[in-house]
Amino acid sequence: MASNVTYHRIEELPGVLPLFPLRSALLLPRGEMPLNIFEPRYLQLIDDVIQGRRIIGLIQPEPDADEDDERPALVHVGCAGRLTAMGETGDGRYLVTLTGVARFRLVEEVTAVTPYRQARVAFDDFAADLSPGEGQDNVDRDALLKTLKDYLSANNLDADWDGIRRAPNEALVNALAMMSPFGPREKQALLEASDLKSRAEILVAVTEMELARARGDASSSLQ
Repeated sequence: MASNVTYHRIEELPGVLPLFPLRSALLLPRGEMPLNIFEPRYLQLIDDVIQGRRIIGLIQPEPDADEDDERPALVHVGCAGRLTAMGETGDGRYLVTLTGVARFRLVEEVTAVTPYRQARVAFDDFAADLSPGEGQDNVDRDALLKTLKDYLSANNLDADWDGIRRAPNEALVNALAMMSPFGPREKQALLEASDLKSRAEILVAVTEMELARARGDASSSLQ
């Protein structure tokens, strides 16, 4: 989903973000994530950001954090997303879409009167996220497609191969990473990859390990 706002410099992004912690979620620049919002504190978050700059920080809790903890410890890198679509369901929920803008490093949480958490963030390490297609010519597309084909075959899944072949490398890598069924550690590794080539290599490696594990290869490990 296209955004009406394009960010060219990290200085254009807010230094404090409202946080939406979500386990095993992966948002990447220019990727789209649909969300079903129903908790009162996050309904309030949406009400607030829709009146402001419409940017939310999506971030995972630490993988070992207690799932029942109301304020779990958070990982140190998340992704800012712009609210690009919102619908009301009639039963008190919002259906929204976040479009990824740029990754951020969590500096510190700030004291806030809001029911949702907020944090000071830094985008300095991820300025290249604002450049569409950055590094996509370095991606080993053949290796990526081969691994995807193997995964689909092993799981008896189909895919829109015409659409896949037409997709530019950035869109392909990031869409496959976001849709991947892997756990929070793997998702975080994909998020923190230094560039698109590294993200594609991590995606291929993790998928191949998962396929090996499914075949009963005792030497494979996702640790």
